[in-house]
Amino acid sequence: MGFNGQPIGTAPVRAHRRPPSWLSEAVVYQIYPATFADSDGDGIGDLRGVRDHLDHLDWLGVDTLWLSPCFASPFGDGGYDVSDYLTVAPRYGSNEDADALIEAARARGMRIMLDLVPGHTSHQHPWFQAAVQDPDDHRYIWSDRVASPVRGWIPNHAARGGYYLANFYPIQPALNFGYARPDPAEPWRQPVDAAGPRANRAALREIMGHWFDRGVSGFRVDMAASLVKDDPGFVETGRLWGEMREWIDREHPGRILLSEWGDPKTAVPAGFHADFFLHFTGPALRSLWDNGTGSQGPWADGRPCYFDPDGRGSMSTFLEAWREADAAIDGTGHVALPTANHDFSRLACGPRTRDMVAPAFAFLLTWPSVPVVYYGDEIGMRYVPGVPDKEGSQLDSEARQGSRTPMQWDGSAGAGFSEAAEDRFYLPLDPDGDRPDVAAARADEGSLLHHVRRLIALRRQTPALGTGGTVRVLHQDYPFVYLRGDRHLVVVNGRREPATAPWPATGSAPRALAAHGVEVTGSDIRAAGFSYGVYELAPDAAVPA
Repeated sequence: MGFNGQPIGTAPVRAHRRPPSWLSEAVVYQIYPATFADSDGDGIGDLRGVRDHLDHLDWLGVDTLWLSPCFASPFGDGGYDVSDYLTVAPRYGSNEDADALIEAARARGMRIMLDLVPGHTSHQHPWFQAAVQDPDDHRYIWSDRVASPVRGWIPNHAARGGYYLANFYPIQPALNFGYARPDPAEPWRQPVDAAGPRANRAALREIMGHWFDRGVSGFRVDMAASLVKDDPGFVETGRLWGEMREWIDREHPGRILLSEWGDPKTAVPAGFHADFFLHFTGPALRSLWDNGTGSQGPWADGRPCYFDPDGRGSMSTFLEAWREADAAIDGTGHVALPTANHDFSRLACGPRTRDMVAPAFAFLLTWPSVPVVYYGDEIGMRYVPGVPDKEGSQLDSEARQGSRTPMQWDGSAGAGFSEAAEDRFYLPLDPDGDRPDVAAARADEGSLLHHVRRLIALRRQTPALGTGGTVRVLHQDYPFVYLRGDRHLVVVNGRREPATAPWPATGSAPRALAAHGVEVTGSDIRAAGFSYGVYELAPDAAVPA
């Protein structure tokens, strides 16, 4: 057993309310503000730029926009080093611009979520500037000494001296939420109920409440598992987030927390409304669409994935993780499944081109998870290798900047991203002469963009395809075949070669709702390369168990 009677290896489980219905029905769209749309010609995206493109996002069908950090920051790590949680970074506009974006989104039936970085601040945050001088300030984690150079401990050259603990880069000092267990060899460890940890919990509620009151619908929580240190089984970390969940449900009903934990079976029972399958925790996400090329994108492990063009993968790894998470969550929240993000390579990466990824979107938008579309993936923007480091984007050998290049809105020289000269762009554009753009894709009914739009619309029109319906796998190989509810058949073939599966159902032929290269006959299912199909079964159809 662990501390407080909790078994080591499991965070505490609370009886939480079910998540708000809007989250259960959401299609989330992640925006990296610096490279989405520049409204003032300085080469950096901003909130007005996002607002200027809400009509397009509304047309696409997404209804929840998640913005990567837009708070004041010295941008040593792309804004994940916050110097003021209550103020929008001047490069992105003002708090009034945030208000205007929230209101404009609301007018279109859309919600805004912000990125919350709770575990650390910038070294330029006023809290830290005070702490480096005052040995009685315990908002951060301090030691008078370290026995030997230890990764994460940074010497303090100000009046206080000693060392502070950094969560990530040295410019990101860890906020003190306490340690789950003491260690006589480290007397500076504080318990989770010490004054410093209590002050930081109160500050978290103040920050979230400030933005909830301005109309924000929720937060994606960065490094959500990192708060309490030396916490076997994340027992105290889970207790912290469980308390935050109860506070939100009580004081701000309808608002949500989506965690960057990467372990839904732990994070959701602990208190989050949803958690991602992510590339850095477990193989589930990478087993779907890891780029498989090692050096081509961040955190690629090179193992086969299901949406590998050569068809070397399997759905078994994903399904095992899904079933485990679904059983643990038990209706109290959701798994979120992203196409990519600011740290992980895009769907179009390495050998996988935009002409190959429509089946991945078909899976994403018909599986009972919350779909999260990374900006540009809907037109097939690719992970761009060889992009220079920008504001901490190069993490050791991982070139995260390849997934952060400017949104491609049209075929002009600047791709419609900015009127600035291209040498002033936050990051360079994809130099590929065949790069996709929104304008061209909207004009082409056969484009990936239109596939995605139709699939989003179909999900909205068909409740059985959403988070609430059941799922039953009929064929686990190529093609992947499953039933949503009792009446909706989904077929996905993520490889180049055609594939077949048996179709043992009796009764009338199913009706195609969205068919792209798939044919259902009386005895089998035939799927062309990179194909998908969504069908409604006839009332007299029966599929044997």
